[in-house]
Amino acid sequence: MYATLGLLQAVGLGVAAIVVVILALFVASVILSAIKVVKEYERGVIFRLGRVQGGPKGPGLFVLWPLVDRMVKIDLRTVTMDVPPQDVITRDNVPARVNAVIYFRVTDPNRSVIEVENHVLATSQISQTTLRSVLGQKDLDQLLTNREEINEELQSIIDEQTDPWGVKVSVVEVKDVEIPQQMQRAMARQAESERERRAKIIAAEGEYQASERLRQAADRLESPTALQLRLFQTMGEIAVNQNSTIILPVPIDLFKPFLESQNGASTSTSYGQEVRAARLEEEKEAERLYEEAVGEAKREVSSEEVSTEMPDGEANR
Repeated sequence: MYATLGLLQAVGLGVAAIVVVILALFVASVILSAIKVVKEYERGVIFRLGRVQGGPKGPGLFVLWPLVDRMVKIDLRTVTMDVPPQDVITRDNVPARVNAVIYFRVTDPNRSVIEVENHVLATSQISQTTLRSVLGQKDLDQLLTNREEINEELQSIIDEQTDPWGVKVSVVEVKDVEIPQQMQRAMARQAESERERRAKIIAAEGEYQASERLRQAADRLESPTALQLRLFQTMGEIAVNQNSTIILPVPIDLFKPFLESQNGASTSTSYGQEVRAARLEEEKEAERLYEEAVGEAKREVSSEEVSTEMPDGEANR
């Protein structure tokens, strides 16, 4: 009898101990769940029975009301997010595939929790739609050359869209623009033609400047002394190469008498030919005048003979 009572008492004490342990563990878990630690780069938004309690909390240690308060932690660090590649058609009807990167951070933790369900996903979606709409209004040349203007326009539009969510978009960069292979080949041909045009212009400009310098050099080398110095300089340059070229400079003055005599002979020959031609013309003109005078005299003599041979009566008639 006494043994049975002792066993029941032992069992009762064991159940009570277990219940006490369970209650202690529950209280400890509740207390631990009420203690929150917010890091330096985080802020906590506290909800008490569904209502926001003031501004964001942190950093540091906070004790919440168990089963009443709930804290949502928001990371304030800058987030780097890749915008997935987007297929766009530019204003000049060129298909392109564009991807970008966006940098943003949360400036108002309360609004980032209250105004939008998932601010990261929402920012990603608005970035994709804005990228397609903005780049579709640009030409391919603008897309390839005016990257800074396009990035600033994208940043301003996306930041305006995300401002009600407490999200600040700081930088938007277009990373890569992929165009069809055919268009790439056409652009390569265009660039090659442009380079050839520039090369021709530069060569022509060089020739023009060289001609100007040569003209100035010719003006300075008009004196015999300058020509002689230039001749010596050229001989020195050739002698450095150790070749077998022999230079015999001959003054042009040595050939002047021969040139003048040849010019005089040719002048006298042409003058004699002109004199002979003039004489022949004069002789022909004299013969022509002589023949005309003889002919007139003959006609006058013949008319006088005819008048003398006619009878007086016929003459009176």
